[in-house]
Amino acid sequence: MAGMTVDEAGRLGGHTTRERYGTEFYRRIGKVGGQRTAELYRDLLKEWGRKGGRPKRPVLDEYMRE
Repeated sequence: MAGMTVDEAGRLGGHTTRERYGTEFYRRIGKVGGQRTAELYRDLLKEWGRKGGRPKRPVLDEYMRE
């Protein structure tokens, strides 16, 4: 009998969880995780938001420094 790779085991576990609890389960645990992160790291959320997304375009003054 051939063994199962870690990737295959993870995929099988994910499919089983989805069949057992449904996709709403993932939405619920994601929301709870986000709320908990906000509670623990409230002071860092603004900084994380600033680092995420598209980078800001440089201002002309930044190009003209001498």
